[in-house]
Amino acid sequence: MHARAAVFDVDGTLVDTNHLHVTAWWEAFRQAGHRVPMHTVHRAVGLPSTDLIARVLGEDRDKDRDDGISAAHKTLYGQYFDRLPALDDAGRLLKRLAGDGWRVVLATSASGPELSALRRALDADDAITATASAEDVTEGKPAPEPVEHALELADVPAERAVFVGDTVWDMRAGSRAGVRCVAVLCGGIPRADLVEAGADAVYDDPAHLLESLADSPLA
Repeated sequence: MHARAAVFDVDGTLVDTNHLHVTAWWEAFRQAGHRVPMHTVHRAVGLPSTDLIARVLGEDRDKDRDDGISAAHKTLYGQYFDRLPALDDAGRLLKRLAGDGWRVVLATSASGPELSALRRALDADDAITATASAEDVTEGKPAPEPVEHALELADVPAERAVFVGDTVWDMRAGSRAGVRCVAVLCGGIPRADLVEAGADAVYDDPAHLLESLADSPLA
């Protein structure tokens, strides 16, 4: 039987971190003298740091300050590394898929200590075949490169893969990579936006997807 790949975004999809990121980015912007609404930050979460800053502040900002804002976010978010909360049944979902013969690959913008903290929260290392992190690609989501790299690591073609994520950037990346896309609502993005961006199926969270596995694209 040919191998199949289940590629997962992590933040907001498997680990309940999106609103922690929003808070950390909001404070980083505030420290740099920018008052930005949290909902604007939330809509940009999932983009690489430079793209997120550009989306929130616009192209006419002082780009020389980007690195400082990004570093402040990293420091602020790092305060949560010892207590990042996995979403209900996230680890069980990965283990179930691995047990069913799927090659489970994480595709995340996180790297280094942040990625280690996320994997500790999931507590499912034995189910994970590989991880495509921010350090492995030149372009982040919504470019297809993170998903394409995950497929390379799994050694599986796009037509035998499913990508699970929680943002419109995830759905666009997966669609551009030619894989079927599954969305979860636990990242806080509306169902209609996820479907418009390319989601083939939408579930509440990992627990709902696990419960519905037999009728899902991951059957």
